[in-house]
Amino acid sequence: MKYRRFGKTELPLSVFSLGTMRSLASVEAMVAVVQAGYSGGINHFETARAYGQSEALLGQAIAQLQLPREQIYLTTKLLPTASGAEIRHQLEQSLERLGVDYLDCLALHGINTPDHWQQAQLPQGCLPALEQARDEGLFRHLGFSTHGPRELILEVVNSDRFAFVNLHYYYFFQRHAPVIARAAELDLGVFIISPVDKGGQLYAPPTELVEQCAPLTPLDFNYRFLLSDPRISTLSLGAAVPSDLEAALAIAHQTAPLSDIEHSIDHQLNQAQRSNLTSDQCSQCYQCLPCPEAINIPEILRLRNLALAHGMTEFGQYRYRMFENAGHWFPGRRGDRCTDCGDCLPRCPEQLDIPKLLRDSHQHLKGQNRRRLWED
Repeated sequence: MKYRRFGKTELPLSVFSLGTMRSLASVEAMVAVVQAGYSGGINHFETARAYGQSEALLGQAIAQLQLPREQIYLTTKLLPTASGAEIRHQLEQSLERLGVDYLDCLALHGINTPDHWQQAQLPQGCLPALEQARDEGLFRHLGFSTHGPRELILEVVNSDRFAFVNLHYYYFFQRHAPVIARAAELDLGVFIISPVDKGGQLYAPPTELVEQCAPLTPLDFNYRFLLSDPRISTLSLGAAVPSDLEAALAIAHQTAPLSDIEHSIDHQLNQAQRSNLTSDQCSQCYQCLPCPEAINIPEILRLRNLALAHGMTEFGQYRYRMFENAGHWFPGRRGDRCTDCGDCLPRCPEQLDIPKLLRDSHQHLKGQNRRRLWED
C-alpha cells in the first residue's frame, strides 16, 4: 500500500480508502471488510449519515477490532441543510454512532446544485455551523462531495472554505480534469468517488472492453490511470465482502507514471471510439446545453459512446435508468423526451443529429428501474 498527502489536511492517507456504503448487511460483514482493509494497509474509512446503518456498523467494527484511533482516519458526510443547529445535531449523532469524540474529516454530502451551495453559505446555514464545530475540535478538516456540474464544483473549490473534494473522475469520464488541476493548485485533497462502479462497472467488463485493455484488465487499467496521477490523493473502494478488496490491494503499490504498455492501451481505446462511432461520436463539449426539455444530452451520448465503442451496454443501461429517478444526484431527463425542437443543433460543433442520436440511445439503453443500494 502506498500513502499520499491529502492536500492541505496533511493527512497521510492510503491510496485506497474503504467506503462503507456497501457493507450494510451486519456487524459481522462490516468487521470482516474493515479487518481485511486494515490488514491490507488501508488507513482511511469513509461513511455517511445517508448510508443506512453504516456509521453505527463501522463504529462497532472499529471497537470490536480495537483499531488504534491514532493509526486510522475517519470521514463521514452530512447532507447540506438550511439549519446550522440541525447539522450540528446530526454531527453529534454521527460521532455517537461511530463511537469517537472527533472525526478526522467531515464532508458536506452532495453540493450538487447552486441552491445547495447558496443555502449552505447562509449565516444561519450549515457551513458556518460546521466551521464553528471544526474550530471546537469535533472534526479536523472540512470538505465536500459533489455530483454536480463542473462549473459549480469549480466555484465551490475556489471558495477557499474547504480542504478536500470528493468527486467523480475516471478514465471513461474525464470532464472534471480542470477540477483536478485547480484542486492541486489550491492544495485540496482529492478523493475519487466510486472508480469501479460509476467508473464503468469494471468488475464485470464486456468482452470488447477486455480485449481493448489487454494485457491489463479494464479494472486495473482504470486504477492505474488514477494512481499514476499524483494530484489524486485516494480512491474510494467499496466492498461487501473481503474478496472485493483483492484487485485493489494487489495494485495499490503501483503509483508510477503510466508505462508504454498502458499508453498503448489508451491508444487502443481511443482507436476503438473512432472506428466504432465514426461520424456519430460525441466529444463531450457540452455546448448542446441547456436543453429546453432538461434532457442531459452529453451524458446520454457519453453512455452511447461507451456502449457502441466498448460494448459497455449494461453499464449504460444501469446509468440511463437513473435519469428521472435519482433527482439532483443524477440530473436530467431521458432521451425519449426530445421534441425535435432543434435548439441544440446549431450549437453542436460536430453537427451531430442530436434528436436522432437521443432516440437511438433511448432504444439501446432503456431498462427497468432498480432501487439504490441504501434504500429499503
